Amino acid sequence: MKFSKKNKAEAVIPTASLPDLVFLLIIFFMVSSVFKEFRGIPVRLPSAKQIEKLPGKRNVAYIYANERDLISIDDRFVDLKEISKIMYAKCTDPLVPLRVVSLRIDERANMSFVSKIQEELRVAGGAALNVNYSTKTASQ
Repeated sequence: MKFSKKNKAEAVIPTASLPDLVFLLIIFFMVSSVFKEFRGIPVRLPSAKQIEKLPGKRNVAYIYANERDLISIDDRFVDLKEISKIMYAKCTDPLVPLRVVSLRIDERANMSFVSKIQEELRVAGGAALNVNYSTKTASQ
């Protein structure tokens, strides 16, 4: 008696529900991701009676300076002489052009140090001359 061989079953992964899984993964990562905000160094902002908010946070460079003459741009500590080079590079970037420079200066900072920062922004030129000084409202 001759027995016939049975064909082996093929291992096939069903791909009909693959697009659903991909979209679920995309939605999961979009919902669970946290966008990094630049924090800079901790500063105590001066208070003001009346403030205006910037129209948006896009194309804004934040410069943090504290009372110990430390400067932070884009979460990096920089030297005073590097400010003009960094801001010039930001002003000439064709993809993300700089519109406003927001200075977040500690209220205990030395004014001569702030003046030196402003001089470096003048050297950079362009949009680095459009300066905003961050404050908090008097009620905070």
